[in-house]
Amino acid sequence: MIPAAFEYSRPTGIDDAVRALSEGGEDAKAMAGGQSLIPMLRLRLAVPSVVVDLAGITDLGGIRDDGDALVIGAMTTHDEVLNDELIKTHVPLIAQATATVADRQVRHRGTFGGSLAHADPAGDLPSVAAALDASFEIAGPAGRRTVPASEFFVDYLTSAVQPDEILVSIRVPKLGGWGSHYEKFSRVAQAWAMVGVAAAVRRDNGTIADARVALTNMGATPVRARAVEEALIGGPASADAVAAAAERAAEGAEPSSDVSASADYRSHLATVLTRRAVSAAGRL
Repeated sequence: MIPAAFEYSRPTGIDDAVRALSEGGEDAKAMAGGQSLIPMLRLRLAVPSVVVDLAGITDLGGIRDDGDALVIGAMTTHDEVLNDELIKTHVPLIAQATATVADRQVRHRGTFGGSLAHADPAGDLPSVAAALDASFEIAGPAGRRTVPASEFFVDYLTSAVQPDEILVSIRVPKLGGWGSHYEKFSRVAQAWAMVGVAAAVRRDNGTIADARVALTNMGATPVRARAVEEALIGGPASADAVAAAAERAAEGAEPSSDVSASADYRSHLATVLTRRAVSAAGRL
């Protein structure tokens, strides 16, 4: 299909982008890599008054070391994230999940921030951000604000970024001494996750000293598997302990039923994939 008519703006600065969105009103849309927005435009699921293209804002790209954390520019592409040495060294969970995002063509155009701001619960990166306790810097007419991952994902396809705001960067704490793994099940290669699990584990003298587990596509937003974490922390780093903790993976989740899977099947997958992800992260 052909998109409905809209105005087009390509600012070169963050303030200019915010101004263009503000002037466009509630129907204005920011475009990052366009891998989600363009199909929605073609299907007329989105009918914006103006599209503000962020590709010309160089300040929104890149990855930098900020002491105990990495700061990832919102317009950094998936391919850049996947191949960045800082990511591989300090937060490999991001690279592990990014490697499963769509195909090479999409990864070369799609952006890290765009995927997160789109807030699709079937996307791979929101659960990773939740597991890593990431924080999000957002710019708007009133200035800049920081939102934790626990408050960033509001509802289905809805993030904390308002229509007149843009996501600037994502701050991710380094996980030195942690193991991590992203486990995903999908109907076909390069597809959305039917269910996914992001896991990070820190071991100490045969016990699991700390653990973080978040689920993909088990609700309208990423689900932090707190019951699994509580069961793991302080317990033995053993296959039996992990299997017992994984049985609690679906607690607090609200999986949907659709043409791909029933809610019960998704809950079963969450248990199986959590066991695999935690076992791999903990090198069990």
